[in-house]
Amino acid sequence: MESNIGTGLWCSAGIAVGGLVFAAYKLGLLYQLFHKAETKSPRHGGESVAEVLRAHGVKYVFTLVGGHISPILVACEKLGIRIVDTRHEATAVFAADAVARLSGTVGVAAVTAGPGLTNTVTAVKNAQMAESPLLLMGGAAGTLLQGRGALQDIDQMSLFKPLCKFCASIRHIREIVPTLRKALAIAQSGTPGPVFIEFPIDTLYPFHLVSKEFGVKNPPKGLMGKIVTWYLNNHLLNLFAGAWEKRDVSPLPVDIPQATDDQVQKCIELVSRAKKPVILLGSQATLPPTPADDIRKALEDLGIPCFLGGMSRGMLGRDSPIHIRQNRRDALKDADLVLLAGTVCDFRLSYGRVLNRRSKIIAVNRDKSQLLKNSDMFWKPTVAIQGDAGSLLMKLAKGLKGYRCPEEWPQSLKAGDVTKEDKNRAKADEKTDRHLNPLKVLHCVDELMSEDSIIVADGGDFVGSAAYIMRPRGPMRWLDPGAFGTLGVGGGFALGAKLCRPESEVWIVYGDGSLGYSVAEFDTFTRHKTPVLALVGNDACWSQIAREQVPILGSNVACGLAFTDYHTVADGYGGKGYLVGREDEDRLSDIIRQAQRETREGRATLLNVLIGKSDFREGSISV
Repeated sequence: MESNIGTGLWCSAGIAVGGLVFAAYKLGLLYQLFHKAETKSPRHGGESVAEVLRAHGVKYVFTLVGGHISPILVACEKLGIRIVDTRHEATAVFAADAVARLSGTVGVAAVTAGPGLTNTVTAVKNAQMAESPLLLMGGAAGTLLQGRGALQDIDQMSLFKPLCKFCASIRHIREIVPTLRKALAIAQSGTPGPVFIEFPIDTLYPFHLVSKEFGVKNPPKGLMGKIVTWYLNNHLLNLFAGAWEKRDVSPLPVDIPQATDDQVQKCIELVSRAKKPVILLGSQATLPPTPADDIRKALEDLGIPCFLGGMSRGMLGRDSPIHIRQNRRDALKDADLVLLAGTVCDFRLSYGRVLNRRSKIIAVNRDKSQLLKNSDMFWKPTVAIQGDAGSLLMKLAKGLKGYRCPEEWPQSLKAGDVTKEDKNRAKADEKTDRHLNPLKVLHCVDELMSEDSIIVADGGDFVGSAAYIMRPRGPMRWLDPGAFGTLGVGGGFALGAKLCRPESEVWIVYGDGSLGYSVAEFDTFTRHKTPVLALVGNDACWSQIAREQVPILGSNVACGLAFTDYHTVADGYGGKGYLVGREDEDRLSDIIRQAQRETREGRATLLNVLIGKSDFREGSISV
């Protein structure tokens, strides 16, 4: 009996001690035994953020300023990271997305708490679907005030967990460096994508300011008052404990999936036996680590006809004999081998239904779900590789050294290209009922834009036509939203592009509907000296929607706009606007050249081109 009682007492004591140790751990008491808070230090958490970003080669932080994040912005500027403030938080994220795509590094945006973050949701989702490595930093209410009705306090983590590869909320300043390093590595590893870190305001400001907020002016009397005062003081000390100890800020390794040797060999055998192979190149082919120019050389060595989509547009230059732009459905019907290099069988490939069931299909994609999308329904891969598309193309070119696709195959496809493009050009010469023919305008711009131009696509009908007519001159010179089909990317994408390639002519091709989302960024272009060219196809209509809505439902409701003076808006924001109508048709080239001169002299320029209706895109999808 006595033995049992003794054992029970020891167990109870053990549980009590364990509970005390756990409580001490949760309260940070154990950590504070070895790591003290430097209460006299003027340093703040924003400095830690800036140090990590600089060590990772970040050159720009895009933002719309807010008090929650001011320490991050000030510290970054002091370390030479350029702070670029926009007129809408979504634009800041779109700009970071463009930087990520063009620079091969992580794009970075920082916005304030609550509505600042909710304003970014569409842009973050777009980055997720476009597979852009992006870091979003957001302010938040103080660590002890979350859920208690503080200004702009909402459950931000729940919003971003479905959109981001990694989400974290900083609870102690000592966590900033390791959390940022981890987030930046995750953003670039595997299938790239956005990551989100929440910074409660008390993790960013210095001790002497935060301590004022923790002070209790009239604490309750008695034991409860002492407990509350002790708890708040301990929380404050734990928040800053070990904050300024030296930590490694260098980048962590990035994990990029690769094809196995056996998979590469199987692909080499399939390609070597093909008589009519086709490559469909998607945006993933432009991702690091393989430079786009190396991929271009590999494709040229193989000589296989290529259809280019997303960021891979321009990969083969303007007039490559193996770049096929038209009649893709017919080519896929005849092909005996199709290589889906980062291309997904979603709506853009009719969910895989356009692929010939007799064709051998090699699919390579970093994302397993994208790799096999709809393969249970409409198509089956012969070889499915979860790996990097660019690296696979390099290995194929090396393994097939001396191989070249039978020339009559790309030549026949190119002949179809020429026939189709001649028809398109003939359509450009047709007179519209009023205003200018949109195809003629696009052909004219395509002929006059400089060889280093970057094209940003933001719109529906007019931009859909531009995709057939305008030809990027080289790799990484086309930016569109991607599979999400987001309107409003224009201002941010162009801002990021111009900062990354200041020597390049940056063209935004806008529909008049999509322009409304980001026309205010002409103010940003002016303030940050990023002169871009905006070509607005103004038909006073959401034409891509009206084309189906009117004949099917018999109403144009909500589709009509006005022939608004967008050129005047550009002038008001410090840019230069031009109104171009039918009366200017004979001098259209001269007006475009003048706009190009304006941008070279440092002014963002907008061409408000009044366009008529065309049946060029009859039958195109809008849903």
